[in-house]
Amino acid sequence: MKFARYSFLLAAIYGLLVLLPQFFLEAKVGADLPPAITHPEFYYGFLGLATVFQLIFLVIAFDPSAFRALIPIAILEKLSFAVPCIVLYLTGRMAVGGFFIGAMIDLALAVIFTIAMVKVAKGRA
Repeated sequence: MKFARYSFLLAAIYGLLVLLPQFFLEAKVGADLPPAITHPEFYYGFLGLATVFQLIFLVIAFDPSAFRALIPIAILEKLSFAVPCIVLYLTGRMAVGGFFIGAMIDLALAVIFTIAMVKVAKGRA
C-alpha cells in the first residue's frame, strides 16, 4: 500500500510543479515554441484538466484501496499523452525534446501506476 501512496503522491507533486507555472507562461510558450498560441482556450483547458488530475492523484494517494477504481483512469490519463507522442515521434512528426521527454515521464508513471494497481489488488486479497 505504501508503494501506491508514494507513487501517486510523488506524481501529483511533480505534476503540480510542472503544470502550475505554465498558467503564467502563455506568451513565453508561444514565443519559444512557434507558432504563437492562437487558441488560448485549448492551452488553458489542457492545463486546467491536467491540474485537476493531479488533485485526483492526491485523492488516490490518501487511500489507494478506497479509491482503487480511479487507478485505471489515472493510468489512461498518463497514456493519453504518452501514446500519441510516441506515434508522432515514430512518424517523424515530433522531435525528441521537452514534450517528448514529458511524454516518456508520463509513460513511466503509467507503468508505476499499473504496478501500484496490482499491489493494491493483492493487498485487498
